[in-house]
Amino acid sequence: GRNCSLLQEMDVMEKRDENCYCYVQNRTIRLQYLWSTLQVKVNSREKFMFEPISEKSNCQNSETVFEFAVCAAQILWKPETCTETSVSIKQYGEDVCFKIQPFKTEPYTVRVKREMLDGKLLFLFVAGIFLFHFANSLSRSTKFFYLSGIILGVLALLVFVLLTLKRFIPRHSTFWILMSGCCMASLYFIYCFKENMQWLWSEHRTYLLGYFLAVGIASFAICYQHGPLTTELSITLFMWTLQLTAFVLIYCGVTIPQVAYAVIAVSLCSKGLGYPLGAACHIARKMKNHFKSKKLVFKYLTEEEYREQGETETIRALEELRSFCRSPDFPSWIAVSKLRSPHRFADFVLGFPHISPAETKAHEDKYGIGSSFLEEQLFETRPQSEQDDPANSIHEDEEDEDETHNQILFPYATELL
Repeated sequence: GRNCSLLQEMDVMEKRDENCYCYVQNRTIRLQYLWSTLQVKVNSREKFMFEPISEKSNCQNSETVFEFAVCAAQILWKPETCTETSVSIKQYGEDVCFKIQPFKTEPYTVRVKREMLDGKLLFLFVAGIFLFHFANSLSRSTKFFYLSGIILGVLALLVFVLLTLKRFIPRHSTFWILMSGCCMASLYFIYCFKENMQWLWSEHRTYLLGYFLAVGIASFAICYQHGPLTTELSITLFMWTLQLTAFVLIYCGVTIPQVAYAVIAVSLCSKGLGYPLGAACHIARKMKNHFKSKKLVFKYLTEEEYREQGETETIRALEELRSFCRSPDFPSWIAVSKLRSPHRFADFVLGFPHISPAETKAHEDKYGIGSSFLEEQLFETRPQSEQDDPANSIHEDEEDEDETHNQILFPYATELL
């Protein structure tokens, strides 16, 4: 019923007297304005009184609890006195009206500017999507539990204190009545804090930082003393709380409520269809592998891999043999009656090597470096090469006798050394 000036996009008004201003929303829905807001800024060299005017004078007509809390906060909240203020208006929200009352005859300017992409709205929307899809893993994280406790203590101190003192409240009905009152008071505090954040930060920055630091440290200490959630019921309740908070962030992160409802519905469906889709993908992979023609791929081992594999498999087979011989199903007496040296077999079962030191030394003497077997193999190849090349032997006889003698007796000694 007031004679208010209507605000439009890109308006710039300069006035001196008291006046009220209204922005009437355009009801035509356009998706390009999904994260768009209108910024109304009021500037003056002298202080003025900024008073928001609610269209719903009767808060009983509010449709939701949040609208009732906002309406009550607008009635109880005192007008703001400042030299500069700004109002953010969503594209498809409610009509916004406010009154400017200057204390002196100094002019003040009202500017209306559209912001096509509001970073705050986009951040709230993305945070809601992330929080909903990772609520299960975040509810089991110890670090996120402490972080949530600090945020709850800073923004809703009364709710945090009531949850801390829950064990001292005997009746559940009393607890829920107190919780309802604390939630309403916390919503009022959050609304007042949001409306005056700029003024508090510029005028009382020290006290604000002190509050954040003190309450944050106290909240962390209480959460650390209580410890992270351990029972499955408490973890599930925490996960549901995170998902409900995610829905609120998604709703507040867009300007079109219908889009928010659609995103919430799709998120719920994707969460519910996760298990059937996973099972269908698993069955599809199994069927694809079953009908796919399998081609045998041969991998050839190198000499070093062959030797390592032989040693590894030999050790593993010997351990399996020891385990089998120690088992009660092994016919020990029949095996002992057929063995030549039962004492050596018993040592093997108890963990001693299956080759004695004497056998190892005999093998080295026969097949090791400097053994008779290696010398026979070396000296057998030399006479054959001399018979095949007589011209080379005649040429060598003409050289020095000592040098030729060393080359004939030790043809491969230099290479081995």
